[in-house]
Amino acid sequence: MLAVKDLVVYYGTIMALKGVSFEVNKGEIICLIGANGAGKTTTMHSISGIKKKAGGQILFDGKDITRSSPDKIVQAGLVQVPEGRRVFANMTVKENLEMGAYTRSDTALVKQDMEMVYGIFPRLKERFHQHAGTLSGGEQQMLAIGRALMSAPRLLLLDEPSMGLAPILVDEIFSVIRRISEGGTTILLVEQNAYKALEIADRGCILETGAIKKSGGGAALMKDRAVVEAYLGG
Repeated sequence: MLAVKDLVVYYGTIMALKGVSFEVNKGEIICLIGANGAGKTTTMHSISGIKKKAGGQILFDGKDITRSSPDKIVQAGLVQVPEGRRVFANMTVKENLEMGAYTRSDTALVKQDMEMVYGIFPRLKERFHQHAGTLSGGEQQMLAIGRALMSAPRLLLLDEPSMGLAPILVDEIFSVIRRISEGGTTILLVEQNAYKALEIADRGCILETGAIKKSGGGAALMKDRAVVEAYLGG
C-alpha cells in the first residue's frame, strides 16, 4: 500500500533522513521506533506532504505522491494524527470531528462514521458539546484519532499516540489502535513506548540517526538482544 524509497530530508544543512526505505502492506500495523531525534516524525511529515523531500520517492497504492500537497494526500486516503494531538481548542468535540470530514461530500456516510467514532470513544459522545481545549490529555488524543477517522483513511499515520498519557490511558489507546486495525484500516505507527508498539505491530523498523538500522517482525524484534537493551529497558 505504501512504499518509501531512499527518502532524503534536510533541515538546513543537516541531513535528517539518509535514504530511508520501507513498505507497509494492506492490513498491517507497522511501527517505527527509535530515540529522540532519530527521524521518526520527519519520516511521518514527509509521507503526509508536510516536509519537503530532497530525494527519494513515496508511492501510495502505486501512485507517486512524493510531491503531492497534504490536502491531496488526505483525499487519497492517507491521514496523519499529529504528535501532540493538536486539536482545535476553541471548537467543540463535534466541530473537531466535523473538520476531519471537511473534504468529504458523502453526507450519509459521514454521519455513519460519526457514530462509529462515538462507538469507539464513548467519552467523546458524552462531551460532544464541550470545547476541545477543556478536555484531558487522554480525551484530546481520542479526539485527534477520531478526527482522523472522520477522513475515512485507508492508511492511518499515528505519531506518538501515547505521549504524556497515564499508563491506564496508554493501554486504552493501544487497545483502540488494535481495534481500528481489525476494522480494516492499515496503520503506520511512530511510538516512544517501544514495548507497546512492538507488541501490536506486524513488523517494526528501528530508526537511528536518520537511517533504518534493523527491521523485522514485531515479536522477533522484542526478542532481539540489541533491541531489548536499547529500547525495551533491559
